Amino acid sequence: MANLKEVRTRIESVNSTKQITSAMKMVAASKLRKSQNAILALRPYAEKFSEIMATAMSSEQQSMGNDKTRCIQVFSETREGGRVLIIPLSSNKGLCGVFNANVIRSTVNLINEEFMPCLNANKLDILCIGSKAEETLNYKKYPVIGNENALLDDLTYENAANFAERLMKYFEDGKYDKIVFVYNQFKNAATQVLVTEQFLPISQSLETQNTATTQNTDFIFQPDKDEILDTMVPKSLRLQVYKILLDSYASEQGARMISMTQATDNATELIKELNLSYNKARQSAITNELVEIVSGADALKG
Repeated sequence: MANLKEVRTRIESVNSTKQITSAMKMVAASKLRKSQNAILALRPYAEKFSEIMATAMSSEQQSMGNDKTRCIQVFSETREGGRVLIIPLSSNKGLCGVFNANVIRSTVNLINEEFMPCLNANKLDILCIGSKAEETLNYKKYPVIGNENALLDDLTYENAANFAERLMKYFEDGKYDKIVFVYNQFKNAATQVLVTEQFLPISQSLETQNTATTQNTDFIFQPDKDEILDTMVPKSLRLQVYKILLDSYASEQGARMISMTQATDNATELIKELNLSYNKARQSAITNELVEIVSGADALKG
């Protein structure tokens, strides 16, 4: 059994750790509340915006066939065998459970299952958001071309929109022919869902969405339909990037809060066990002292 000093030192150490994890849990809970409110407020708007755009695109297809507006032509163009950009979203800080590991594993699996020919042909690039993914993927020798870690330090719509504009420019100029995000979608504080989402080209499912409900409807657009779609498509893409960033950030805070809660609970249990060991060791020491005193007294009498 460990001596009293060792047990007492370990109790103090675990207590210090418990104070740190408890403080981090409260900070994460505060950030989670703000980010959760932001993503839950954005989702209805983003979903309705996508629904309206899908309706307009379906009407456009019905009235003009394959004669699409400039934005739809540019951002829905499918180019096979071209360059691919994968954007994994992790965190800049640790202590958030398996949050980062899941994103990294999903990114590696995506490359192995879908983009291995691109990797072998040097047509695959990775742009990381979050230093944890960047460090690991660089260590594994994947083609990481840079990072956008600053987005997580100042997460605003303006910064997300500027980043989305750069991605749209890459696609329009032909630098990349497909852009894919890998991130954790926020469900609740305890649940995050790994999502692989194609950013560009625009998914064909979006173009055909709501066709059944609009095929017999003649919409009136004011102003011109082309002008509306040329405005809506870039705005929808900017909104999509902002939503992805908010989803990932809220998921990170939820994962960190749960991880710190579990760490605090484990520390509490460990302190109970150490206190029990300390009391046993103390009682054993007292008993040994009494035995020695009694033995000494008996020896003197004898």
